[in-house]
Amino acid sequence: MAEYIKQEMSDLDGSGEERTFYRMKICHNIDTKEFISKLARPASGMNKGTVLQVLTNFADELAYCMAHGNSVTIDGVGTFKPTLGIIKKKNKDAPCEEGQNPNARSLTVNGVNFRASKELVKETARQCDLKRAGVEYIRRSAYSLEERIALAMKYLDEHHFMRVADYMELTGLRKTAATMELRRLREDPANGITTEGRRNGIIYVRRKTE
Repeated sequence: MAEYIKQEMSDLDGSGEERTFYRMKICHNIDTKEFISKLARPASGMNKGTVLQVLTNFADELAYCMAHGNSVTIDGVGTFKPTLGIIKKKNKDAPCEEGQNPNARSLTVNGVNFRASKELVKETARQCDLKRAGVEYIRRSAYSLEERIALAMKYLDEHHFMRVADYMELTGLRKTAATMELRRLREDPANGITTEGRRNGIIYVRRKTE
């Protein structure tokens, strides 16, 4: 039986609005060795060596396909898609390879997005029997919303871009609260903050004024 945790976020921006979220409590991480043992269980028709070889080949081929500009969809599992990010402290004087433009030298694959298939989500839900594990309260920041915005703008003046982790460190907010607040700030042009990139590659930057 799986357990869930209720998260309560109270009045982080002084609006008086309280929000409630739920997340599953992860009690154990199944590593490769244990997962292989589950796949190669008796009557499966597979041995551990075969399963390991298939998983290794899968990872290698997945990386190869994505490296050549493809997304990969596995029926019943989901779709894998590479994301790009900016290389930090790149040597600007490095020679440009033939057929490569200068911008390409400052970019690299920095992550892989995974979108689960509907079948995987439905099957996980079908087998899941939940019970409540407890309540977690998301703490307030020591700063007001206006002070947090000022801290963010100062940080952007000094570093040019900001991640959620940077905002968490600046404000003392936990990840969920920091992420949601940055999204709200981005939606209001008056705050002077916007984003670049997509999904896991999103960074926060100063909004350009016309």
